[in-house]
Amino acid sequence: MHSTKKLDLTGQRYGYLTVLGPAENIGTRTAWRCQCDCGKEAVVRTNRLRSGHTSSCGCKGPGSVPNGGLPGLTYIDGTCVEMLRAKTVRSNNTSGVPGVDWLPRKQRWRASICFKGKRYYLGSYQIFEDAVKARKQGEAVLHDEFLHEFSAGGQTAER
Repeated sequence: MHSTKKLDLTGQRYGYLTVLGPAENIGTRTAWRCQCDCGKEAVVRTNRLRSGHTSSCGCKGPGSVPNGGLPGLTYIDGTCVEMLRAKTVRSNNTSGVPGVDWLPRKQRWRASICFKGKRYYLGSYQIFEDAVKARKQGEAVLHDEFLHEFSAGGQTAER
């Protein structure tokens, strides 16, 4: 039996929104009651908050950047530029390499990468170094090219 731990976003900030607590689901999707910096409340689906697609109650137009929220973070198409640049390893990562994890049932290493709200499967490998190589290639194609275009193109933050 596979159990999934339910995500608790209470107290977290997404743009101008602070999550107050769970709300009634929207269809089959989990939703959250949020307080906007303007004072209004909004109910927002988890994926809209986490992707950066919804960052206010609607009082801020597209392209607005929160001043009181998360300073210095730039989102483009739901992707945080600073998080990509930092290449941080999550605290629950056991391999030490972002996007590479061990599949005990298959006895193989899996490589994957997330970009613009989608997860891409890069293959499973018997040898750890092969999975790392696949992940690095994925980073070069998706993350590094995106960061290069962002830096060279002078794009502006969205949402």
